Amino acid sequence: MSEKTLQYLTENREQLLNKLNTFLSIPSVSTDSIHKEDISKAAGFLETYLSDIGFDNVERQDTGGHPLVYAEYNQAGPDSPTVLFYGHYDVQPVDPIDQWKSDPFQPEFRDGRLYARGSSDDKGQVFMHLAVFEAFMKTDGKLPLNVKVCIEGEEEIGSENLYDILQKKKEQFAADFAVISDSGMVAENQPTLLYGLKGFTGIEINVTGPDNDLHSGMYGGAVRNPVIALTHILASMKNEDEVVTVDGFYDGVEPLTDHERELIKQVKGEDYHKSTGVPETVSEKGYSAKEHTMGRPTFEINGMYGGYQGEGTKTIIPSTATAKITCRLVPGQDPEHIQQLLEKHIKDVAPSGVTVNVKKEKLSAKAYKVEPDHPLIKKAAESYTKAFGKETVYVRMGGSIPVVEWIEDIYQMPIVLLGFGTPDDRLHSPNESFPLDSFDKGMETLVHYWNGINEK
Repeated sequence: MSEKTLQYLTENREQLLNKLNTFLSIPSVSTDSIHKEDISKAAGFLETYLSDIGFDNVERQDTGGHPLVYAEYNQAGPDSPTVLFYGHYDVQPVDPIDQWKSDPFQPEFRDGRLYARGSSDDKGQVFMHLAVFEAFMKTDGKLPLNVKVCIEGEEEIGSENLYDILQKKKEQFAADFAVISDSGMVAENQPTLLYGLKGFTGIEINVTGPDNDLHSGMYGGAVRNPVIALTHILASMKNEDEVVTVDGFYDGVEPLTDHERELIKQVKGEDYHKSTGVPETVSEKGYSAKEHTMGRPTFEINGMYGGYQGEGTKTIIPSTATAKITCRLVPGQDPEHIQQLLEKHIKDVAPSGVTVNVKKEKLSAKAYKVEPDHPLIKKAAESYTKAFGKETVYVRMGGSIPVVEWIEDIYQMPIVLLGFGTPDDRLHSPNESFPLDSFDKGMETLVHYWNGINEK
């Protein structure tokens, strides 16, 4: 059964790539209203393709923002499981356009890669699933399992309407498990099973002193400098061992097991010195850099500003100072509770002579983890290995995908993260690309996976 499907993908590769290029040529940038018609066109492309494949009940759902494309296939029978496949068709802006070597919306093949905005994130990976569904229908006349498709147009702007849709239409989107391909592998041609994601939360600290900038000679020594006050606050929140010193921050943190630490050791991953230019890595005391990135919580200052920023010197005491902070969280940490702990710490250590306000960011997400020996995960690893010819490595990722938490929260279903991108794909940057090896072997992985789901 697999051989016929794989043969179809091989024989129709050029045709499928041409169809993908048509999809990539649509500038479906969700953050810019000028592309509203392009968003609609991209949704229309998906509707047409899903209908042509043979999906039932293909519909464009109104979200209050950009539309969501839904479809279902339920002809595999009641004894077959149902998967919810999630992806997104919107893309990031292309700026700065002058750094692109080719037009971001005129796909181009170079050195074994397909260059275009969305080639990796996430149109290319979404298309691979649809192409595999097409191959099954063209060869077997049916899919190996029941499928529900949810492809949204707002992921790159925070999926601001998706949670409400999933809640309101809970029965329509319900399934036995979910599959998402919006991630990647630790290296090109290294099959990687992502079994965990970090959560996310953030705050902004605003420190206010005098009601206007002051002459530093006339008022220095009498008025607290907001920038210095801010640095005292920030320095009190993490020590030189990369340990967060906010009371309660680590309460409830799920520890890394010996098995997980062994899995992490097996991951070669990237060379941080080469990829970042830093002279050495730093990580939480007692943990390697990979362990800290994948499985321990982090605290980062993303930006801070206040006072004069121009050329030369301006001798002032600034009236305000601001810092933006984000934390990546692990299982056992609640984003809202972490925000409360950060706020309490800041107010406890705030110096006199200034007013300190904390703004809590609205976008947060809990961490997600599925046990690496879960049958659905093991089946995915076997499928990766069969297609790529290498043993699959298991990792947890330092990034966050809010929709994963939402699906788990609403449906309590296992989620399989089948990603095929690579560290060289330049997501959200000029010259985004996707390896053709990932395109071919990724689709082979999906064929093996869908066929293997019903195997005992």
